[in-house]
This record gives sequence, C-alpha cells and structure tokens, in this order.
Amino acid sequence: MTGPGGGLHRLVLLRHAKAEPGGATDDVLRPLALVGRKHAGNVGTALVADGLVPDLVLCSPAVRTRQTWELASSRLGDVDPEVRTVDALYPAGVAELMQVVHGLDARARTVLVVGHEPTMAATAEHLAGTGSDTSAVAQVRVGVPTATYSVLESDASWQAWEPRGARLVRVHRPPR
Repeated sequence: MTGPGGGLHRLVLLRHAKAEPGGATDDVLRPLALVGRKHAGNVGTALVADGLVPDLVLCSPAVRTRQTWELASSRLGDVDPEVRTVDALYPAGVAELMQVVHGLDARARTVLVVGHEPTMAATAEHLAGTGSDTSAVAQVRVGVPTATYSVLESDASWQAWEPRGARLVRVHRPPR
C-alpha cells in the first residue's frame, strides 16, 4: 500500500540483553548483567552497520530493556530518536504489541521495539509472510537469544500491518 503512510516501514524487534537472574528482585526491576551491558552496546554498533538507526524507540518499562536501549543508543552517533516507555510492552503478547504497531505514526519509518521473549520472536513469526528469509523464520519459531533483533519490512501503513503481511528479512545477533 502506498499513499499516506505508504512507503517502506521497518519494524525492528529487539530482545533485551542478558539480565541478572531473577529471585529476590521483582522481575521488572532486574538490571542487565555485566556481559549484557557489553552486548547491549554491540547492538547499537550493529544497528548502525545495518542501516537500522530508528526514528522511534518503544521500550518496555522493565529496567533491563531501558538499560539495553541506553547502552545501544550510546553507539548510534549523533542521532536522537524519539524514545517512549510503553507500559503495555511489559508483559505483552503478540496481540498487545500489534495494537501498539497499529497506533504508530506514519512518519516513523524505522521503529525499534525493545522487549521480551517470547513476544519478540512470536511477533516476528506472526508477521513474517511472502518473501521472508527462511532461516530467519526458522530462528524466530524457536525464539531468539538475548541482545538479538529481527527486522521486518512492509510497504503497508502501520495500521495495515497484519498476520503474514511483512517480510522478515533478518535475525541478527551482534558479535559477543
């Protein structure tokens, strides 16, 4: 679909980096582990290399997702995308994430969602349709590791994104 809101839209679904184990701390308050902090920075470097610097970032309110974005964004250079903390992303399933996608402004061309498993992989699988990379589809069917992102593309407006209506072009796990 082209016209108002038409043109290429890219949705980048990023699972947060490795967090400290759960236990005594409320899950939403779990911070990144030391290794997760390193991996989060590498995500930012990879986003730049892949030409995926976002216009808009939607972040779960969990500490580990916000830290993942903060560390990734430190590697983006001189850009300042709009960042929103979206309470609906924790906890969220595919349906809740799709409601968020359908409400996106057409001016946002590359949107990064920093969230949690199994929702990141399940949403990528839900949207992956004709023209998707078969190895990427196979990966999201089994889930994605921490600090890994899936890239979906469609010419449809955000409001028109539907099951099997996008191309899953890549699943990327930056160097550790």
